[in-house]
Amino acid sequence: MRRRSRMDVIRDMLREAQTKISKTKLMYRCNLNFNSFNRYFEELLDKGLLIEIKHNPGRRILYKTSEKGKKLLRALIEVSRVLSK
Repeated sequence: MRRRSRMDVIRDMLREAQTKISKTKLMYRCNLNFNSFNRYFEELLDKGLLIEIKHNPGRRILYKTSEKGKKLLRALIEVSRVLSK
């Protein structure tokens, strides 16, 4: 089993966050440990690739891939497709 590249992890996170998702669920769906997840997560938030969405019931905060993040996701998917040929 090979390790995922940085590009693979970012692609997975942006893909999973296309619909509103909690931080914890995103971490589990991307199969990352807490420390690795937080490094990537903070970077994606800082760069505007993920956005925070206030969710009133229980005052939960959910996250979603931004338009900028969707553009990057499409590009990463295309790069992966080209490289896998």
